[in-house]
Amino acid sequence: MTVAVETGLWQLDAGASTVALKHKAMWGLVTVKGVFAAVGGGGEVAADGTVTGTLVLDAASVDTKNAKRDTHLRSADFFDVEKHPEITFAVRAAELGADGAVKVSGQLTVRGISRPQTFTARLSQADADAVTLDATFTVDRNEFGVTLNQYGMMGGLTTITTTLRFTRTVAA
Repeated sequence: MTVAVETGLWQLDAGASTVALKHKAMWGLVTVKGVFAAVGGGGEVAADGTVTGTLVLDAASVDTKNAKRDTHLRSADFFDVEKHPEITFAVRAAELGADGAVKVSGQLTVRGISRPQTFTARLSQADADAVTLDATFTVDRNEFGVTLNQYGMMGGLTTITTTLRFTRTVAA
């Protein structure tokens, strides 16, 4: 599949996008799953093909279907939403391969700590006015100061799965 994404400004369609997390807890016996209910962002595809943009997650919108756990995740032990209400990913580059694979590079910021993050997404849909990217990658929560691990119950890697739909708002 060879696709050229149109130049211009693109806005995240929050209603058609999901950002989910999965993490092993209880010594790997329990998988905690959740979503961020509030996501936003946008970007630009320049005439020279460069891509920049930002994805913003409302850290307080984490929902694991367990109110007590969600309250704990919002606390200073984890996301510390009082001091750091947003989790952001700033796209520095995105390179589209001939097979629909998109190599994405950028900066992930959690709890005010930024680290480079690179992953491969899949362009699952693209036309002149909308694109959809799917990606799954892992994040080491310890790199972002999320180090609470009572009794060694939690592993360090969290799997993030995204489906992000962008609509073109302005042509270049």
